[in-house]
Formats: sequence, structure tokens, C-alpha cells
Amino acid sequence: MSSNTRKPNRRSITAQALGWIDGTTRALVPPIHTSTSYERSPDGSWPGAEYTRDDNPTYLQAEALLAELEGAEEALLFASGMAAATAVIDALGPASRVIAPQKMYWSLRHWLQERAESGAIRLELVDNGDSQALEAALASEPTRLVWIETPANPTLDVTDIRETVDLAHAAGAVVVADSTLATPVHTRPLDLGVDIVMHSATKQLNGHGDVLAGALATAADSDLWRAIRGQRSGRGGVLGPFEAWLLLRGMRTLFLRVEASSANAQRVAEALEARSEVRAVYYPGLRSHPGHEVARSQMTGGFGSMVSFCVGGDAETALRIASSMKLFKQATSLGHTESLVEHRASVEGPSSPVPGDLLRLSVGIEDASDLIDDLYQAIAAA
Repeated sequence: MSSNTRKPNRRSITAQALGWIDGTTRALVPPIHTSTSYERSPDGSWPGAEYTRDDNPTYLQAEALLAELEGAEEALLFASGMAAATAVIDALGPASRVIAPQKMYWSLRHWLQERAESGAIRLELVDNGDSQALEAALASEPTRLVWIETPANPTLDVTDIRETVDLAHAAGAVVVADSTLATPVHTRPLDLGVDIVMHSATKQLNGHGDVLAGALATAADSDLWRAIRGQRSGRGGVLGPFEAWLLLRGMRTLFLRVEASSANAQRVAEALEARSEVRAVYYPGLRSHPGHEVARSQMTGGFGSMVSFCVGGDAETALRIASSMKLFKQATSLGHTESLVEHRASVEGPSSPVPGDLLRLSVGIEDASDLIDDLYQAIAAA
């Protein structure tokens, strides 16, 4: 008799949250461990967890699932996406040189510029996906880290991950990829050579708009990774047990939600591109997108749930369209089950590189035809 030894695919592993069963009650849903302290053995050693700032069974399971999804050596959860990202930068050491993209998550870009102004790091911003500009920046002086974000928020610029990794590693730099928009469903940056992948787990990983969380996953243990782990422990920027439990619950439906919202986003992008009032649509799933072929080569099963478009008017026109929507809710964040719209230029302020007539959509899992009708009536109303 032969036995089937094939490992279940990631969809099955995620739906069952690694197939974990509570050892005491045999419960399929894990308990929430709220204890901050754990009893030592009679000899003073720690037989299990030590202290909740470093070890808590609730978030250890969520970390293990994320590591499996990313093909990582280890994953760490943080209190927010910004806590995860800033832990990486602060672990580099004083005055380390960082190269980052011009268009990226605005809060992190703003924070990086503040750190550079204070002398904590040396920062150079290059155009997203411009390999020649990156190569020139790497050649100009020693660089510790190259940060990429693909697709980029909110303009959906695409960066060739393999090409970036080859250039950065040849120059002795590590590569960290913000893969929040792609999620492990669409892209596994570590498989493409990235050293560390970062997620704002608040977004698609949780998917329900009720958890603030961040995550990092590493391809291998390293001095930098150990420094990052020390940053989290020393600053106490860990996720609480209830939030970790909610995150794990949300991750169980990750594939269903991401695939559904990505399919909706593709339809929404195509519908917007067909409107004469819309001057530009930014979505890597469109053949007209300059990064479409690169996206196809490194993304599977869809191109994400974010769509941005420019309305061919001014900021006031864009704001009128946003306020005329009924299904799309005007709100910050993305990756929820419900669809959201936001005028990013007014949120980011005068230093924003985002066009004034751009609206960012986070497409949810509603009926795609309803979402398109809502967009069309809002455009017509404005």
C-alpha cells in the first residue's frame, strides 16, 4: 500500500492555521493566552515561555503561519506596520545608508526623511523600478539597505524584485520588500531573493479592519535579524494576545478574500479605463500598465486589491467624486472586506508626490457590478 506524503498546499495550511489543536481541550480554535508571566521549573529554568514581551503562545502561532506562507526561516509580529518597518531601519546602526523608492507608503517615507534630517541615517530616494538609477545610487557610496515596495502605494508602480536583489547584493546591501499590497497570495519576495519581507498586517493579512499589526519575515537568521529581534524585545513593540488571535483568525480566510478582492479590482480597473472622463488608471493587472509584464512574472493569482485613478480634473473634482460614492466608504487603510476610497494628496500634504486628481480605491469583496455602478454614478454626479 502506498501512502500520500504530499505536503498540503498553502491554501489548506492557511485555512487550518497549520492544523494546530489545543493539547488540553482538543479545541480547533486556539485559546487567547493573556498571561504576562510563566512559571519556572524547580531548577529556575524556563520549560516553555519566558515573558510575554518575547514569548506568547497566541502570537507565536500567528508568526509560525506567516513564516510558512512566506517560506521564511522566522517571522515576527509587531504592534503596527510602522513598528515593524522602523525596527528594521533602527537595527542598521547609526548613519547607515538607505536607498528607498520615491513613491511608497507615505508615513514611512516621511519618517525616513525625518531620520535622515536628524543624521540617524543617510537616505537616497530613487524612482520606483528604475534599475539604472538604483545601480548609479549603489555605485556612488556604500549602502547598507535597499527598501522596495511593489506594487507601490498608491500609484501601483512595479519594481522588478529579482533585478533589484541582484544589483543590491552585488553592492553588499540587503534588500527589504514591503509586500503589503501583494500579500503572500500573489508574491513571495523571499523566493525571489529578498532578505526580509515586511507587511502591514493591519491590511489584507487581517482583512477585517479590526487589528493594528505589523510583521517581518526573514529568509535566514543574520546579525541584522537578531538586531531586529532585539529592537522588538527592548522596545516592547509586540502585538497583544487578543490582536494576535484576531490576526490569526483573519489569516485563515486570506486566500478567499485576496483572490475575491483582486478579481473585483481587475474588473473595476478595466471599467474605469473604459471611461472617457478618467485620464489614467493605475493597476498592474492592466496591459496598459508600464509594469504589467514584470508584475505578471512575479505575481500569481491576481494583481492585488488596490486601484488608483485620476479623474482628469482637479483635486476638488476628485473630492466631489469620492463624496458622491455610496458603496465605497471614505476612509484610510485598505485590504478590508468593504471597499474604501481616499484622496491621498490631501491626506499626505504638500510634499506628496501623488497627483491632486488621484483617488485610491481599496476594492473589497462586494459584488463587482455594484462597485462599478457606484463609481460610474459618482463620476457622472461630479
